[in-house]
Amino acid sequence: MRSVTRRSVLAAGTLAATLVPGKPRAAEPAGLPALHVVTPPKPLPAVKFRDAAGKIQTLAAYRGRGVVLNLWATWCAPCVRELPSLDALAGQLKGGHIAVLTVSADIGGVKTVREFYAKHHIDNLPVLVDPEGDVLHALGARGLPTTYLVTPAGTEAGWIEGGQDWSAPASLARIKALIGG
Repeated sequence: MRSVTRRSVLAAGTLAATLVPGKPRAAEPAGLPALHVVTPPKPLPAVKFRDAAGKIQTLAAYRGRGVVLNLWATWCAPCVRELPSLDALAGQLKGGHIAVLTVSADIGGVKTVREFYAKHHIDNLPVLVDPEGDVLHALGARGLPTTYLVTPAGTEAGWIEGGQDWSAPASLARIKALIGG
């Protein structure tokens, strides 16, 4: 007959505890896992930037549509890696209820952005510039790239720092869930 020791009881209990399912853990959100969701969405300050023709544009002009607002620069390595996926996202959303706006902080302005777009085959994004950095300052961006998800009402639904894969199906689904589309 085998004797039961304290050690065997503890070992059996430890093994049993690992086999019993615990509480399910909250699933990591699919797509854009580093996204900071703003609940409830908060108002954004009025921001101005320029288009390729030099005309002043504002986020208010996009009321009624969701906006993916990306702040970037041609000298920013993560921005350069990220921009093709934003271009693909813009292509996927073309004609829909979400606009993809990429505002460059390059001091070279429109010329620099056009050259970059041509070199990297960026076809779906408008040329938008903010060479003075007013948008970065107004939104409180800490660095580049930084992207804001803006609701059709013009409020901030979320933000994310660093380069992302915006064209992945899970990313697109998360964007649509937060800002419509």
